[in-house]
Amino acid sequence: MTKQVISAPAPTRLFTSDNAAGVHPDVVAAIVRANESHALAYGLDKYTKQAKDAFSKLFDADVRTEFVFGGTGANVLALACILKPAEAVVCTSWSHIAVDETGAPERILGAKLIDLPSLDGKLRPQDLHSVSHLRGHVHHVQPAVVSITQSTELGTVYSPSEVREICDTAHELGMLVHMDGARLSNAAAVYGATPEALRSFTIDAGVDVLSFGAMKAGIMFGEAVVFLKPHLGNRAEYIQKQITQLNSKMRFISAQYVELFRDGLFFRLGEQANAMALALFERTKHHKALQLDRAPQVNSLYPILAQPARSALQDWSFFWDWDVAAQQVRWMTAWDTTLADVEAFAVGVDQALKM
Repeated sequence: MTKQVISAPAPTRLFTSDNAAGVHPDVVAAIVRANESHALAYGLDKYTKQAKDAFSKLFDADVRTEFVFGGTGANVLALACILKPAEAVVCTSWSHIAVDETGAPERILGAKLIDLPSLDGKLRPQDLHSVSHLRGHVHHVQPAVVSITQSTELGTVYSPSEVREICDTAHELGMLVHMDGARLSNAAAVYGATPEALRSFTIDAGVDVLSFGAMKAGIMFGEAVVFLKPHLGNRAEYIQKQITQLNSKMRFISAQYVELFRDGLFFRLGEQANAMALALFERTKHHKALQLDRAPQVNSLYPILAQPARSALQDWSFFWDWDVAAQQVRWMTAWDTTLADVEAFAVGVDQALKM
């Protein structure tokens, strides 16, 4: 059989993942500036103080912030600070901590994850009640932390009221709430792309500890753990070192956040990524075979793409399979995706579906 090949020029940028995107030029410039002279190590530099102050300003509260190398480290540090022995984390079966972090929470923390099924990637109050009977019984691990992802691994978004309901229920049951904010800028863009929008589903909704994701939103490396209830991070600096997440040259992480929060850049980049996903949806939704029935909430689409179109498109401009059995794939936009990229990719889709 002759291999099908798409003849159209491929887009400049991939629709694989926002992790594939580059670093915003302003952030690169901030790293270069931080490199101009010596600075004290382990966070004792001026950039780290500025960044921590910026986080408190962002949340309009005296929060505690610690920087780590990446998203898995952020989640592990956050959970390590709020879990005790014989306690468990309640999450969905889609969550990164359950399926995409190579068992890091279980190995490093020795904590059980109670991963519950979810059709849309979200937890709901009744899910917490379904495991509450385990609390107080010596033969059962104790559900102590609820971990939710914003936006979720399925591209859905918790509304502020949904987060508040989760937090209220968790707190009533004696549990704390951790948010894995892998795509916070995209979620904030849904509700207005402002600090107030971000607060509405984090600190104002009752979240206790937040893994603040920014590598998908224009920075080079380094994530943050924000203790929205500062006392929960009383031992964070010691635990951070113990789990190998203390960066000696922390200024290069911190300087990026100082720049990212300047003039709303963080929120603008989330808006751009979301807008490009919507543009791709509008340009390709007429293909009934893709089964794109609903506009994306954030920056990902999950079309159905059968062979030979799927292989032809992936050879031409790579993207990931999602649910192989269902012939479902994922297309994801990023902060630097352009309308020209969208149009080029859509032309390729047009050609592939005619094969």
